[in-house]
Amino acid sequence: MRSAGRLGLAALTALAVLSTGARAQEPYPARPITLVVPFPPGGVADLTARPVAAAMEKVLKSPVGVVNKTGAAGAVGMQFVATSKPDGYTLLLALSSISIIPEADKLFGRPPAFTVDQFAPIALISADPTILVVPADKPWRTAKDFIEDATRRPGQIAFSSSGVYGTLHMAMELFSHAAGIRLRHVPYAGAGPALTAILGGHVDALASGPAVVLPHI
Repeated sequence: MRSAGRLGLAALTALAVLSTGARAQEPYPARPITLVVPFPPGGVADLTARPVAAAMEKVLKSPVGVVNKTGAAGAVGMQFVATSKPDGYTLLLALSSISIIPEADKLFGRPPAFTVDQFAPIALISADPTILVVPADKPWRTAKDFIEDATRRPGQIAFSSSGVYGTLHMAMELFSHAAGIRLRHVPYAGAGPALTAILGGHVDALASGPAVVLPHI
């Protein structure tokens, strides 16, 4: 398949982006703050975190540094914040996978990397829809086209995601379940690499936030 220089819009769903962090002590802040993004650059979390950090610096009059701690669909960075000192100087910008990953660990009998109650919510930063996109050179022009083709060819249409049990993975699994189709999951280390995969023609579909995909539509 040729490189997909632009993407075609197929369907819409909604996911929330949640910013969480440890409880702060007074006086605050007395030193620089670290805002952890548990995904690599180029994805929704990273694109959201950087303007948020800049705004926080103006309001708090203190440096706010964005640090990407990636791995395991975001679990590495989330665990890092969960086990950090709860003094308000290590914050997390997380996606809805913050509530999915611990449940997946329980489902497979694994000790959870972290639990949701280790975080204290600060603010809802955005609640963008998730957009299903496909390469523009594919024959699908509607969600109906996509579903009908996937029905004829179970397991042959591949989609990329930000990692197993991550936000983008779960969005596609919910879509597949609702449509009664079977797709092939190809996980990557974040939404940025997942976008690169579809632009490079390595996969056939991606569900992601508008900030990541709209520049290519």
